[in-house]
Amino acid sequence: MRKIRTTTYGKLVRDRIPEIIEADGLTAKVRVLDESELVSALIAKLGEEAEELRQADPGDRLGELADIHEVLTVLTEKLGFSDDQIGEAARRKRAERGGFSARLWLDEVTRPGD
Repeated sequence: MRKIRTTTYGKLVRDRIPEIIEADGLTAKVRVLDESELVSALIAKLGEEAEELRQADPGDRLGELADIHEVLTVLTEKLGFSDDQIGEAARRKRAERGGFSARLWLDEVTRPGD
């Protein structure tokens, strides 16, 4: 008798993932998130994708960046912003606080004693 194994994921997936899983002869149990659940699921997915990028081999980084871009695109829309608004906010932050091109790593900050 064959033993049935179930793996629980509890995460947002791309639209075609259930179809791909079932093409492999497996059964995918999915549900459609309510609008109220979507933003937090997208933020969690963003963290998951960022961790995958951190661990990726150099040859896999483009795909991981594409995943992050896809999540950010949907998150931007669901939060009611446009790409132009995000770009302008990034330009303002860069003007006020700088970008990351100087490659600065902050080791520590020392405060004078009392």
